[in-house]
Amino acid sequence: MTDPGDITVLLDAARDGDRSALDRVLSTLYQELHGMARRQLAGQQYGHTLDATALVHEAYLKLVGRGSGNAQFDDRAHFFAYAASAMRSVIVDYARQRLAQKRGGDLHRVTELPENLEGGLSLDEDMLGLDTALNRLSSVDPRLTQVVELRYFAGLSELEIAALLQRSERSVRRDWQKARMFLLASLQEPSRS
Repeated sequence: MTDPGDITVLLDAARDGDRSALDRVLSTLYQELHGMARRQLAGQQYGHTLDATALVHEAYLKLVGRGSGNAQFDDRAHFFAYAASAMRSVIVDYARQRLAQKRGGDLHRVTELPENLEGGLSLDEDMLGLDTALNRLSSVDPRLTQVVELRYFAGLSELEIAALLQRSERSVRRDWQKARMFLLASLQEPSRS
């Protein structure tokens, strides 16, 4: 990962209105964002029109289109948390579109939740179920949702998440376990249509 100090300085300048600083942040972190996207889409079947580059570009549009068009991030952790959330949004929108195009797009119940999403959940019914469960989790504990987004949608390890959030790896691991149990229970509930 890129030096957090340099990124924080650039983010401070961007927050003060320096558009070129935001552009430098985005270009500096592009490779990391692309790596996040590749990990997220690893193991997906061919025929999907969403690839890592498209995912990064769509997430980028959400990042720069944030708020009034002046994206402001407090620090590196805030930037990556928002990037993970933007990627989640793009992936869920894509899954909804694919499901709408399929005949008989009935949702099915997910019965397991892998440690990471590398080839674990498909970009259709499973992803929509996970999104619904994450929305439920967010209403209970937004911090746990952030850990899941950074783990699943940014592809970060517990150690990387701990460093990013300036917390201990142990507390991140506990949060991950709590979130995973909540999500699994939520995914196994009958649909609340």
